[in-house]
Amino acid sequence: MKTQTEKLLIGPRVRRLRQSLGLTQAVMAQDVGISTSYMNLIERNQRPMSAKVLLRMADVYEIDISVLSPKSDMRMVRELSEVLKAPAYRDYKVSRAEIEDCVNASPDFARAFLSVHMRAEDMSVRTRLGDDPFADRDNVELSAGSLGAVDSVRRFIHEHSNYFDAIDREAEALADDLGLAARRPQTALSDRLANEHGIRVRITPADILPGKLSAFDPHSKRLDLSELMPQAGRRFQIAYHLALLEHRHLIDAIITKASLPSKEADDLARVSLANYFAAATLMPYGRILAAAEADGYDIELLSRRFDTSYEQTAHRLTTLQRRGKRGIPFFFVRVDMAGNVSKRFSGGRFHFSRFGGACPLWNIHACFKTPGETLPQIIEMPDGVQYFSVARAVLRPGGAHGQRAQMIAIGLGCELKYADKLVYAKSVLGGEPTPIGVNCYVCERQACGSRAHAPIHRKLQFDERSRGQSIFKFED
Repeated sequence: MKTQTEKLLIGPRVRRLRQSLGLTQAVMAQDVGISTSYMNLIERNQRPMSAKVLLRMADVYEIDISVLSPKSDMRMVRELSEVLKAPAYRDYKVSRAEIEDCVNASPDFARAFLSVHMRAEDMSVRTRLGDDPFADRDNVELSAGSLGAVDSVRRFIHEHSNYFDAIDREAEALADDLGLAARRPQTALSDRLANEHGIRVRITPADILPGKLSAFDPHSKRLDLSELMPQAGRRFQIAYHLALLEHRHLIDAIITKASLPSKEADDLARVSLANYFAAATLMPYGRILAAAEADGYDIELLSRRFDTSYEQTAHRLTTLQRRGKRGIPFFFVRVDMAGNVSKRFSGGRFHFSRFGGACPLWNIHACFKTPGETLPQIIEMPDGVQYFSVARAVLRPGGAHGQRAQMIAIGLGCELKYADKLVYAKSVLGGEPTPIGVNCYVCERQACGSRAHAPIHRKLQFDERSRGQSIFKFED
């Protein structure tokens, strides 16, 4: 927190805020109690912003003061710094100060540069994999991750730190209105559908819904839920449909403002935000945050308290980012037994792989050996940032005989500085971190015995007279 005497040169940020609010310099100046000419000088960085005016601006426009802080773009600065280490940019010698100036003055340009670099990196990996007949899994994931709709929605959610305040508050209001703290959630939600919308919920035999777990028929006003769906999933589906019935206008307004590139992206975003509403209804913000902080973010205990699945609960913990009432900024990942990353979200700055699987040294893979057991681990990324994570393999019910249940691994983590708040950390705090990478293709750790692919940004070196831990040796 800045003191009252400190001053900041944050003109470009102030200008972007004013433009986003649709205000003239004169109106904003009047709102915060300064002259129009002084506001003009602030925006051109010819006068500093005093802490007093900054606090007044945050109060008038109800914004988090951190959005105007130079530290608000530090994640982008870190990403640009890492990208500019690549051989393609080696000759440019861009300093850290220049990167910070660029992000401060032209954040949209910086985002555009990062987007172009990521596309070039994807193409580079795709070229590497093109002639490899044994790389099908990587090709499939890369292609899926490169689809415009999927990629744009992931970026949209990431830019919001996986938190949507308006949706969260409406969901919390619905939970209070239904009295979910005292009533059985499924009964209360079903009654809401029936009484307010004339829609009946029916638990349906599996053979009536072949290949489906739920189906909504707007003509007969019936929501069919398969008998194969567990109770937590049934409650979630009812809340999901309530979101679309009662708050579609809010969801659509957020999507319209996002200006996503296609109808497919809009549709995917609508499903994602309705799912967000469902989770926020079943686990209202105030209650889930209070319970999580009181019980050391014990996911198993929280799951039982809110009658939600382990995955639903872990995912919800990544969304506790309300201004003035934040939880721990977690990241979340879901991995299958083949190593495919099928879901990832981050409320912090953890770097996820955009193609291929996660690092094999991360114990999210090892937890498949001990399903139902939570495995803690301290990990360190190549940039030196340390994290604490827990991983647990959970079984999704398969249903009838012959239908194999699916096992998935759920990973939840945060920066190490938050770990002492977690019940899982007591046994590992103080231990040495495990060095991991984002993905073999972009990881530049030497002598890694678990390396499966050569890094795309380094020139390989071969020595016929010696053998190292990895067959891939490359220049530093």
